[in-house]
Amino acid sequence: MTRIIQAIRGMNDVLPTEAHLWDFFEDTVRDWLRSYGYRSLRLPLVERTELFVRSIGEVTDIVEKEMYTFVDQLNNESLTLRPEGTASCVRAVLEHNLLYQGPQRLYYTGPMFRHERPQKGRYRQFYQVGVEAMGFSGPDIDAEHIVMGTRLWARLGLRDVELEISTLGGAEARARHRARLVQYFERHRGDLDADSRRRLETNPLRILDSKNPAMQGLVEGAPKLMEDLDEDSLRHFEELQGMLRAHNIAFRVNPRLVRGLDYYNRTVFEWVTTRLGAQGTVCAGGRYDGLVEQLGGKPSPACGFAMGVERLLALMQDSGVPVPVVVPDVYLVHQGAAADAWAPRVGDELRQLGLAVVVHCGGGSFKAQMKKADASGALAAVIIGDDEANARQLSVKALRVLGEQARAGLKEAADLVKAMRNG
Repeated sequence: MTRIIQAIRGMNDVLPTEAHLWDFFEDTVRDWLRSYGYRSLRLPLVERTELFVRSIGEVTDIVEKEMYTFVDQLNNESLTLRPEGTASCVRAVLEHNLLYQGPQRLYYTGPMFRHERPQKGRYRQFYQVGVEAMGFSGPDIDAEHIVMGTRLWARLGLRDVELEISTLGGAEARARHRARLVQYFERHRGDLDADSRRRLETNPLRILDSKNPAMQGLVEGAPKLMEDLDEDSLRHFEELQGMLRAHNIAFRVNPRLVRGLDYYNRTVFEWVTTRLGAQGTVCAGGRYDGLVEQLGGKPSPACGFAMGVERLLALMQDSGVPVPVVVPDVYLVHQGAAADAWAPRVGDELRQLGLAVVVHCGGGSFKAQMKKADASGALAAVIIGDDEANARQLSVKALRVLGEQARAGLKEAADLVKAMRNG
């Protein structure tokens, strides 16, 4: 017997029984983004590896351990399945000169790829919604992004999502902080794990993001970036907090908040929950004012965030968010030579009158077809026998509410079903 080929571990199918939740989420997100003036951008799945090395950082976990990278044999160049979307978005903005048209509010959706150990809420192919604003320097755009998140959680009916914010300052502040961190961790080199000793030579800020429980006491005692911030960064952060308070948005300042990508500066934020176990971050972002220049453009401020779709869907389910299941309005049952010939045309005409219609295929008795009609979840069965076909009439039977079976013309039948749909 031929072996069934299975999906790659950590790359999951979304089955029809789950797809309605994805559709509801995506429809809600699109409407929410349009209400803030963000425009859709579609990006390729594969980019030159150099793009991610230059933007994310050569000594980050993503670049060192997690990227799906291969050599294109035709052109002998290194390519990578995108592990995140911001770098691709900035690349597209620069390549197509979008910033010459003025500041940009953009969003994109789709799969990202990271080669890591799959677990609940962490997959090798995972989906994100990315939101980017380029050309805005003030804290008002940072606040807009955070307010947007708050409004989306309310639209989705999510509970127990908390906001943490911090600031990473500018390049000079981070350089001062880096020097102090190196001195501190050098004094405690014997207590560092192997990964932290390696990062001490390359990117000591990443030690603060260590998940090793044995390292937490040492990390907690390390110098805090807030102590090295410049006045402009402090003012930016204070103004942001004032704007959030004006919107009545609760937040916690977490001075240890470190994003896993090197391009962040100044404002960083995360939305976290305790309802999903270890993978509790559902949305995160911040400013990346230097990335546009770093990728070859003229200096331009920028800010953005990304949402993990699978984690938000899991949170919706855990929160008991009611999600409407999309079912057809009509299941069209038919039997007889004249009925079988007319039924497909009836289905098309009912659709043109605004109904969602499934036309039965595969034959079978009226009784067997009615069982399929009921199982479909349709509001009504429209029944065509040869008598109905010859009279150009339809029999309409409600499946979800009590009512007598009625016989009507096409337009009248459509109106009957719409009345059921509208309650």
